[in-house]
Amino acid sequence: MVDLVIRNALIRGYEGFCDIAVDGGRIVKVGRVRDKGEVEINAEGRLVTESFVNSHLHLCKAYTFLMIGEEALEFYHGENMGKAIYAVEAASKIKEKYHEDWIYENSKKAVLEALKHGCTYIRAFVDTDTKAKLEGVKAILRLREELKDYVVIQVVAFPQEGVLRDPGSEDYVWKAIEMGCDVVGGIPWIEYTEEDMVKHIEVMFTIAKHYDRDVAMLTDDAGDPMLRTTEMLAIKTIKEKWIGRVTACHARAMNLYTDHYFGRLIYILKNACISIVSDPHTGPLHARVKELLLNGVNVALGQDDVADAYYPYGRNKMLEVAFLASHILWMTRLRDMDMLYDMITKNGAKVMNLKNYGLREGGEASLVVLNAKSVYEAIWYQAEPCYVISRGKIVVENSEETKLYI
Repeated sequence: MVDLVIRNALIRGYEGFCDIAVDGGRIVKVGRVRDKGEVEINAEGRLVTESFVNSHLHLCKAYTFLMIGEEALEFYHGENMGKAIYAVEAASKIKEKYHEDWIYENSKKAVLEALKHGCTYIRAFVDTDTKAKLEGVKAILRLREELKDYVVIQVVAFPQEGVLRDPGSEDYVWKAIEMGCDVVGGIPWIEYTEEDMVKHIEVMFTIAKHYDRDVAMLTDDAGDPMLRTTEMLAIKTIKEKWIGRVTACHARAMNLYTDHYFGRLIYILKNACISIVSDPHTGPLHARVKELLLNGVNVALGQDDVADAYYPYGRNKMLEVAFLASHILWMTRLRDMDMLYDMITKNGAKVMNLKNYGLREGGEASLVVLNAKSVYEAIWYQAEPCYVISRGKIVVENSEETKLYI
C-alpha cells in the first residue's frame, strides 16, 4: 500500500498510459504500478506533469492596480519603453500605504489563486527599501510559513528604488535576509550612472555571499539599447564563482541590441550559467526568448504582476502566461509549445534551484492532472487542472459543469 496512485496517465516522454505511485511525498514508481494506493486517481488518459513554477512575481503589489491608478502603466507601456524609469517612480507611490496586514491578505489571495491553477512554486519579489521598509517582507514571510505545506515560496529582498539612489535601502536588505528571505534581489539598471550600476551589483553580491544566497535581479528593463546591466551581472557572477545561482529578469533592452553584441552576451550568459526570466505580456519589449533557448540559455516565464501599477490583469495562471507568450513570441508550432511548457515547469525550477523537482522516480510529488491530453490542448484551452498535488497530497480538486439548453 502506498499513499497515492495515479492511473492511466499520459506522461511527457513516455509511450502509452502510465501509472504513478507516490509515497512519503515522493514519486516511487512511474510505469505499471501493482501496489494499491490509499488514494487513487484515474487520470483517464489525461496529461500528468510536474506542477507549475512562477519564477518572477511581485507579490507584495498584488491587487493594487485600483489603489494606484494608471500613471505608471502609461509610462511602462509607452512606445519602446523609453519612459520606464518614470513608471518605477510613479508605481512607488503605493508604498506610502504599505502595511503588513493588507499586503498579507492580498498576497494570500494571489497565492491561493496560483494553487488553484496548479502552481506550487513561486519566487516572490518583495520591495525592501526606505519607502517600503520591511512591511512587505514581514507579510510574505508570514505567508510563506502559513502555506509551507502547500506552496514553496522563495522570498526575494528587492531594493526596488535602487541602492545608490536610495541610501539606506542596503541596510533594509541586510535586515530582510537576516529575517529569513531566501534570495538577494537587485535592479541595477535604475541607478544614475554605469559606475553606480556596477556598485549596486557589487553591494548585493556582498550580501549574497555573506549569507550564501542566490541572486535575482531585474536588468535592462527599459527601451535603451545602451543598457548593459545583464552583462555586468553575468561578469560579476563569473568573477565571484556564483555560477548557476543567478537570474536576470526582464532584460528587455536586448530586444534592441545589435546581433553582434547579442551574440557576445549569449556567450557570457552561458559561461555564467545565468537564467533569464521573461514576462513578455507585461511590456512592449521582451527578451529574445527563442534565440536564447536555441543557444542553450535557460529561460523561464513569469507572471510578473497581478493587477498592479505595471499590469492590470494576471491570475497567477501559468498556462495563461504561456498562451499569451505563444502569441507575442510567435511560438505556435508544436515544438514551440513544448518549449513554452518547459518554461513554466522545468526551466522555472532551474531558476529557483529546486533540487528534487520533476516527474521522475525519487522526485518530489508535486504534480498536476490536467484536463487535457496534450501540451497543445493544455495551452490552447487553459482548463483548470482536475487535481493539484503538492508533496504527495491532493490540495486542489477542480470540477466544471456546464448545462446547455438547446
